[in-house]
Amino acid sequence: MSYEKVLQAKSFIIGTKQAVKALKEGKVEELIIAADADQKVTAQVVTTAQDLEVPVLYVDSMKKLGKACGIQVGAAAVAIIR
Repeated sequence: MSYEKVLQAKSFIIGTKQAVKALKEGKVEELIIAADADQKVTAQVVTTAQDLEVPVLYVDSMKKLGKACGIQVGAAAVAIIR
């Protein structure tokens, strides 16, 4: 599951706006999106990743994704950095 990828990642960025910026800079290896996040929030980052041919993985829960990142709130998107 992708939660383990976040736990094992040496470096990652939390949040859609920061992920879009990192994608445009060519720093992202993989993008992880919470399936229960609002699509209006995640649409831009998913589209950017697809345009740049960066793999997009989905997990079921924002809350679990946030917890895997070590934060107390949910995370809609996490970009794993090269």
